[in-house]
Amino acid sequence: MTNQTNIISVVIPCRNEELYIQQCVNSVRRFIIPENYQIEILLLDGNSFDKTIEIIKKLQEEDSSIKLISNNEIYQSFAINKALQFAKGEWIMRLDAHSIYPKNYLKLCLETALRTKADNVGGLFITLPGGDSIQAKLVQALTTHKFGVGDAGFRTGEKEESIVDTVPYGFFKRSLFEKIGLLDERLIRAQDYEFNRRISSNGGKVWRNSEILVYYHNQPDLISFYKKQFYKEAPYNAYLWYVAPYAFAIRHAITGVFAGGIIIGGFLAIFFTAIKFLYFSILGLYFLLSFLSAIQQAVRYKQIKYILMLPPCFFLYHFIHGIGVIVGVFKLLTKTAPVQKDKIPWKGAENFYQDKAKNLVLPRI
Repeated sequence: MTNQTNIISVVIPCRNEELYIQQCVNSVRRFIIPENYQIEILLLDGNSFDKTIEIIKKLQEEDSSIKLISNNEIYQSFAINKALQFAKGEWIMRLDAHSIYPKNYLKLCLETALRTKADNVGGLFITLPGGDSIQAKLVQALTTHKFGVGDAGFRTGEKEESIVDTVPYGFFKRSLFEKIGLLDERLIRAQDYEFNRRISSNGGKVWRNSEILVYYHNQPDLISFYKKQFYKEAPYNAYLWYVAPYAFAIRHAITGVFAGGIIIGGFLAIFFTAIKFLYFSILGLYFLLSFLSAIQQAVRYKQIKYILMLPPCFFLYHFIHGIGVIVGVFKLLTKTAPVQKDKIPWKGAENFYQDKAKNLVLPRI
């Protein structure tokens, strides 16, 4: 009989994922299951109003290991924390409904975790366009080059196997949450990154095995992509630094410096010749690098038109993200940031902090 130590709980938060949820779950059902192990699939639905729940219920008729759990708080951090109340396994595999997973995904995660003794294990994103349009393909190109996303190695395909700052999603032992706490529910974005940096800050290991692959669908058009950067990704980078100073990363801040430099430098260049020369020199270097990066992506994806289309797209990506970071910092300074309204990172955190705060690096309360 399989006991708790032989169960792997696959946790998938979802909301309005009618386009992807079936292929996501079916890819999980095709996992190679190591001998003497079994899996359960927990789908945490955040009040979907499309056909997501209907699709999940049909999948449940085919597979009794699939469980549907309501996540009325909607966001992913709440979903993961809630799943721990229902999960039967010693191992927790956190996945995303917007992705597809190869058959060997679970097998490689388990083997890597056992071999390296790492606290969290993951791999690389293989970014897929969110549609057939040229805009969807441009989003793919923007997010798969170092010029676009900096040193986020899991996005750009760095091949070495090593300790890293973060990995996509995560494969953990359940006991890790008992040791360092749950996900910070104040963070509706960047909660995975904070948790990974918390692992490292407390002496743990986050390990990337480049053989572990995630096929991730990006946004279907540039407007959706840029809106996500401005309203979610960028400001929550700033909020992340407030609740978890140990999670600061230069790649998350550099766009704020860039956008601030564009605005302030452009204003000062009107009045000072030396600044004007420096301003346009730096701007020229930026567009030279973006042009060279565009050529690389044009060759990579066999799209010659990327050479002219990507430089302005790179600029908008970095500028819009940077403005979002600045807005996030402004809200923190004016004490209007959403993370400042609730000081408790998760339900029951008060007792956890009383017991362990002196010995651990934890989010600010």
